Amino acid sequence: MENHSESHIVPYKTYLYILAALIALTVISVAASNIEFGGFTVFVALLLASIKSSLVLIYFMHLKFDNKILQILVPLIFLLVGLVLFITFLDYNFR
Repeated sequence: MENHSESHIVPYKTYLYILAALIALTVISVAASNIEFGGFTVFVALLLASIKSSLVLIYFMHLKFDNKILQILVPLIFLLVGLVLFITFLDYNFR
């Protein structure tokens, strides 16, 4: 395992912007829960949750500054989970 001798300093202003974005997305998701989207209700909820989790992963968990292999693997894992969910929803809809 390699040592991370390089330090990365993220300004507090960036964290405040991300916090504001997370709060705004939470308000949007609460407001969206009161709107009927028909068959897209779950899709909208998952989309908003994915955006919020991506922000947390990139900035608060410092994935932005991590190894390149992790920067490639994490989105691939999310795509795999999304594909599994998509296939599950297809199976549910066509029964």
